Amino acid sequence: MSFSQIAWLPLCAGVTGVGLVLSFLLLRRRGAAAGLRGAAWSLLPLAAYLTGALPTVWQIGTAIAGFFTGLAFNPAVWAGVAVTGLSVVLFLVSGVLRGRRRAAAAPAASETPAASPSAGRGKPLAPGGPVRQPEQQRKAAPAVKPAAKPAAKPAKPAAEDDFSDIEDILKRHGIG
Repeated sequence: MSFSQIAWLPLCAGVTGVGLVLSFLLLRRRGAAAGLRGAAWSLLPLAAYLTGALPTVWQIGTAIAGFFTGLAFNPAVWAGVAVTGLSVVLFLVSGVLRGRRRAAAAPAASETPAASPSAGRGKPLAPGGPVRQPEQQRKAAPAVKPAAKPAAKPAKPAAEDDFSDIEDILKRHGIG
């Protein structure tokens, strides 16, 4: 159906009339703000006809409808959507694999035979986790364990050790 085959004045006037009736009902049920907003929307079809904007609105509507019907019924477009989805999945999988490789390589490169929580070189990030060492200690860390070490501090319960790590972090940042 083309634009010129439609009787636009009765159609626009009818849509505006129905909209104004519904706007009156909104006014009674939900208040003045809802009723006025409904009236504003209801007047737009008649305004589009009277200003001559209706042919432009028709062309925009048919272009949008044509785009979406071409998208929905075109196998080449769906193949493009599938390839896009495959690309997104490959990006996500490569990110996960890259993170695993970094996590596997990090402890092996940073741990030395002398680097352990009881050796005093660094503090564990989590109980049983890898040891965090400052840059100066990594560079100057000897390859062989020193012969004599002073006695280690008595072991604290795990809960207090967790809070001491947090306290150390806060102190380094000048908090508390």
